[in-house]
Amino acid sequence: MAVYLDIIWLLNFLFDSLLLYLTALVLKRDFRYWRLFTGGLIGSFIILLSITPLNAYSGHPFVKLMFSVIMILTVFGYKRFKYFISGLMTFYLTTFLVGGSLMGIHYFIQFDMNLSSSVFLANVKGFGDPISWLFVVLGFPIAWHFSKRNFDQIDVAKIQYNQLIRLEIKLGGKSYLFNGLVDSGNQLYDPISKMPVMFVSISKIVEELPEEIRKIAIDAEQVIMGNQSIALEWESRMRIIPYKVMGKEHQLIIALKPEEIIINQDGEAFMVEKGLVSFTMQQLSSDDTFQCIVHPKMLTRKVETA
Repeated sequence: MAVYLDIIWLLNFLFDSLLLYLTALVLKRDFRYWRLFTGGLIGSFIILLSITPLNAYSGHPFVKLMFSVIMILTVFGYKRFKYFISGLMTFYLTTFLVGGSLMGIHYFIQFDMNLSSSVFLANVKGFGDPISWLFVVLGFPIAWHFSKRNFDQIDVAKIQYNQLIRLEIKLGGKSYLFNGLVDSGNQLYDPISKMPVMFVSISKIVEELPEEIRKIAIDAEQVIMGNQSIALEWESRMRIIPYKVMGKEHQLIIALKPEEIIINQDGEAFMVEKGLVSFTMQQLSSDDTFQCIVHPKMLTRKVETA
């Protein structure tokens, strides 16, 4: 079986460089491309060792670990031990994730009970099968791309989780519990009272709410135009607020002044001194992680509750 050492070395160099690049993206670290490619070059040297008298040592786990350490130090440098270890561990994580994805795709397509897939592994090692070449060359970027997307989704979920809070809204003598997402993009205020406005989705609990809230959430325009009647006790809580969304002209929404808004964040409970709530039937989170979009101003004035 023919062994094309230059092709093996080139692919190894490119793969190592891409894995280091993915590591930098995951950790959000600045890097220089010349250092990244130098790290990939160092990693590819282990292929060259396999044709030297040191062949017996080139596959040893300790030798591979030393190569990985030098690669990480080359690309990111050494600032402190924790910084170095996080880089090394993330590099191995991306390697296993991409490599495992690639191998999983192969076994999913070609696995059989006679273990004929083992022939593929031998061919990849020797690079004597053009079909195996094509699979690795095309499959690696695909596996790399989806691994990067998964890391991005994990990062977004982590950021979102850190911004989630628990709310209790007291209205009409009853209390309602919601999960809220603090959104700095929500800068809606009542132009008269200057109170911040939060949005609350009631699509999951609409039957539990008073009829007046259901009317406002389902069709606020009918209430504003007077086509839907609202009890006087609720009218006194209502605020008509101009609201603009992208692609639409100014429109009006109805917000209510609740009796209390209590926020639980990081084990601390506090009452929002001033705040309005706009109820909507629209689902704010596709997976129902949160039901409220909370105005960030509501977290700045804290009055501890008993």
